[in-house]
Amino acid sequence: MDDAALISLAEQAVAAAKRAGADGADAYAATSADVTAGIRHGAPETIERSESRGVGLRVFIGQASATLSTSDITPDALARLAEQAVAIARVAPADPHAALADAALLAKQYATLDTDTSMPDIATLQSLSREAEEAGRTAAGITNSEGGDASAGQYNVALATSTGFSGQYRRSSYSLSASLIAGTGESMQRDYDYAVTTRFDALPDAASIGIEAAKRATERMNPRKIPSQSATVYLDPRCGKQLLGALAGAISGAAITRGTSFLKDALGTAVFYPAITITDDPLLVHGLASRPFDAEGIAAQPRNFIDAGVLTSWILDTRSANQLGLTTTGHASRGLASAPSPSSTNLYMQPGTLSPEELFAQLGDGFYITETIGHGTNLITGDYSVGASGFWLEGGVRAYPVSEVTIAGNLRDMFARLVPANDLVFKTSVNVPTLAIPAMTIAGS
Repeated sequence: MDDAALISLAEQAVAAAKRAGADGADAYAATSADVTAGIRHGAPETIERSESRGVGLRVFIGQASATLSTSDITPDALARLAEQAVAIARVAPADPHAALADAALLAKQYATLDTDTSMPDIATLQSLSREAEEAGRTAAGITNSEGGDASAGQYNVALATSTGFSGQYRRSSYSLSASLIAGTGESMQRDYDYAVTTRFDALPDAASIGIEAAKRATERMNPRKIPSQSATVYLDPRCGKQLLGALAGAISGAAITRGTSFLKDALGTAVFYPAITITDDPLLVHGLASRPFDAEGIAAQPRNFIDAGVLTSWILDTRSANQLGLTTTGHASRGLASAPSPSSTNLYMQPGTLSPEELFAQLGDGFYITETIGHGTNLITGDYSVGASGFWLEGGVRAYPVSEVTIAGNLRDMFARLVPANDLVFKTSVNVPTLAIPAMTIAGS
């Protein structure tokens, strides 16, 4: 379905809702196409292809609303969808906070994303998967493989509202990964590497993915236990981003309105030390979660949720903003069958001034974490506890691998002591550089 047809579909759904008696409505229409090819031991293991299209319709009758969706996009089906949604809204309880976005805040114009419309075929994806896996599987010390995978996806989104907004954008993603095993029996160690991009030609050399996965796996061989202690914990970026995810959850308008966040009283106060800034940028070039407007039609714009250490704003959609007496930050997200809710887009911690090596030298020996196990984060209290493995650092270098360790603390205290390195790389929609947190509790042997 082309761009104009998708916008027309959303507009038709809104018009059907008005004819059915809705006081107001918005419609979110989307199409997607995904293909994945997996290789294990050089042979095809998985081939998956999926395509979908549909429209989600939200209608308002006074202060009551209902949201329904359908994959049948014929005019008759849209009319039935609208009639059903209106019928439900008429008997739904009123919600004084739910509403369409203020018309004055709707995007009058918006940016065009730089997207790739190419869709590689199965054979191409299999070739990439095979090259990545083979490069790692044949590396010294590798004894088995969990396979290589390559995928591609195309997504087209349109939004129309009864208050006058109509807009559309496309997004694309391409990924490549390999997962490998070193050792045998009880001494086996597994690790992986991956890349995700918005342009097919931006994927790294496939062999480099396998080689890095093999390196990570073999480096973990013969791990030791360490005694329980308080020491500096260093977080590899792929682990450190979990802390940023916890921050996003804690400052989500949904959590704040429920009073279920350990940061519910922290607005306008210093949460991190002054050198730290955390940005959400929905317009980030080639960002995996970039979008020109949010799921309510508000124009996207970058925002520092942490500015010089200070928490400046909650992550808000219209409903949570209304409940808090504030204005939406343009962070509404939604699926076809759900009403909007607040969430971040391309969230990242801006880099510090020291390289990881300089950070290691400055803060001393400690535990460098490359993998965490479990999700021990309590966003109500801020308590944090996860299993971890990685390496013990001595003199700024890796001395030996470590496993069967638990780290624990409180996120409020951890945020206040956290120090970022300067090695920020954008690999996912949530990104951080290498992080250091002094004086963490480490539970070992």
